[in-house]
Amino acid sequence: MEEMKPYLTLKEDGEAEIIIKKSQFICAVARTETEEQAREFVEKISTKHRKATHNCYAYMCGLNDEIQRASDNGEPSGTAGVPILEVLKNLELHNVTAVVTRYFGGIKLGAGGLIRAYSNATSHAIEEIGVVKKVVQTQVNLTVSYSQWGKLQNYLETEKIHLVDTQFAADVTAVTSVDTPDVEEFIASIVDLMNGQVTIDKGDESYVEVPVELYK
Repeated sequence: MEEMKPYLTLKEDGEAEIIIKKSQFICAVARTETEEQAREFVEKISTKHRKATHNCYAYMCGLNDEIQRASDNGEPSGTAGVPILEVLKNLELHNVTAVVTRYFGGIKLGAGGLIRAYSNATSHAIEEIGVVKKVVQTQVNLTVSYSQWGKLQNYLETEKIHLVDTQFAADVTAVTSVDTPDVEEFIASIVDLMNGQVTIDKGDESYVEVPVELYK
């Protein structure tokens, strides 16, 4: 199983368009974790825009970008697919597919113009849709007596610890989610805070999405 580690990806699937010298460029982007998913998305968009002049694309799959593909789909070599791919790389996005559909408006753009157009269409769509960071967090269950709950609750709120759930039974269990690299330090601080009067149970790791502002 691939090691879990933080990475940037799209906030959600979506699309946006720009017009350049009467040509319409529509960029559709999607989260795709496998090459099969990427190919299916490309096929879906190409079918939707089957009457378009071109459906150029690029995708990167795997947390280490093990799979990278790009296609100019009839545009001059190197003017579409690679520029799209370079945008994904420069923004450090992972598990993403971008398809830029072009409806030709009658004015030729030249190689440089095409490169800028496909790059701008891709970056514009990603800016419109947004990016998230998927961070790895570990579930940590903290069980304390009712008399100690107020103290623990106040600490979790003050330190802005992600409280997933609170379970009230014979005692109170706070289900928290903490960035995995910080877990041991967090546990030590809780033990110190509660003078040892706490039962701690570490759970599984999972991805949690955090919004990211790429465009300042």
